[in-house]
Amino acid sequence: MKGLPSYYSQQIQIRSKIIHKIKYTITNYERKGVSIFKSKNTVSSDIFGRLLKSDALFIDREAMRPTYVPGALLHRGKEINDLASVLVVALRGETPSNVFIYGKTGTGKTAVTKFVGKELLKKGKETDKNINFVYINCEIVDTQYRLLQNITNHFINEWSERIPFTGWPTDEVYSKLRQLVDKDGGVTVIILDEVDKLKGDEALYNLSRINNYLKKAKVSMVGISNDLKFTEFLDPRVKSSLGEENMIFPPYDAGELRDILKQRVDIALKPDSIDDDVVPLCSALAAQEHGDARRALDLLRISAELAERSESPKITKRFVRLAQNKIEIDRIIEVVRTLPTQSKQILLAILLQERHDNKTGGTGAITTGEVYEIYKDLCKKTRTDALTQRRVADLISELDMLGIITARVISKGRYGRTREIKMSSSSNDIMNILREDEVFKELTNYKIRGQTRLI
Repeated sequence: MKGLPSYYSQQIQIRSKIIHKIKYTITNYERKGVSIFKSKNTVSSDIFGRLLKSDALFIDREAMRPTYVPGALLHRGKEINDLASVLVVALRGETPSNVFIYGKTGTGKTAVTKFVGKELLKKGKETDKNINFVYINCEIVDTQYRLLQNITNHFINEWSERIPFTGWPTDEVYSKLRQLVDKDGGVTVIILDEVDKLKGDEALYNLSRINNYLKKAKVSMVGISNDLKFTEFLDPRVKSSLGEENMIFPPYDAGELRDILKQRVDIALKPDSIDDDVVPLCSALAAQEHGDARRALDLLRISAELAERSESPKITKRFVRLAQNKIEIDRIIEVVRTLPTQSKQILLAILLQERHDNKTGGTGAITTGEVYEIYKDLCKKTRTDALTQRRVADLISELDMLGIITARVISKGRYGRTREIKMSSSSNDIMNILREDEVFKELTNYKIRGQTRLI
């Protein structure tokens, strides 16, 4: 700084001190893990660390899942004993009768079957009896090849020798299954959950006749279905070879659901983490929907998850109501996503007419005729064949049955009858779901031309 005026020399020294102080401050903050350059809206890089530190309400989250099988099944003692009395002959080396279990969703069919199967395997080991228990969900494994392949692979330990997902002739897979089952010996019980989802009768026919080809082993089937009339539509040959026994599971009432939920609360949640009126509310809401235990468990689990995310110390009725809305929205979203193209076009026509009425100040209900006119225009744009008005009316009834819309039939006197249609779900949510489909992405911006409503 030699030769510089004293004023400039002082300024340089002041700036040097300021820079040194800033560097010191930044270093100090960084040592503490804090950045002074972060805005208030910036999320920390360790987002999971912060979430893990928050108090969890769950001890065992999986115990709230419908797939969880507790050590004791409440209010299904009769059904457990009935199924056990059929399968007990397997422990004597004899062939159990084929059993078909019927009942609505969430009545404990799968849980009881898995529970009895687990006890059967346990007793088989104790008594030194060779018992095999094979569980197949036919909603996933729905063809004869896949079913036979899955059962056969149960008896193959070496991965390289397992039967592939596709590629073998079906009769060769069936032959391999017979060979391996007979080689293993003992009794094999095959559980076919959602058996009505199987495509064709051939798989059931082949499995029901398998004992005719076995010398050392024996095979029995347990079919589980929600459809009480399932066997009525089977081929007569299949029906006669099954020779099944039937069991029907009744729905749970509110009191039984309350006991089931209390049992799961004791296993899954921390003590004093739930209000006394939450379990009765969940059981009452589920009992209204035909005694569905799955619905009750989902409602309670989602309520607990919402409370946990809100960092609430307790699960209250407020979270049950929020969970109920969430489940309902999720159900509608899933239903709309899986609708056929024609049903989606009809639903879009209803939404477009509703949007048009809202913009023009229309207050009357939407009629079938108005929907059909818009639907025909949409069919032209998508280059699909338009259905008849009668068929469109049938599809509107189906949408009403699914709870997406409400369609009330009204009389117009000598002018006949029509339906007054209203959306029963959030129009914006459904429109957003339809936009996910490439076919309807552009059509959601379609504007109705002219006056469609008669005045």
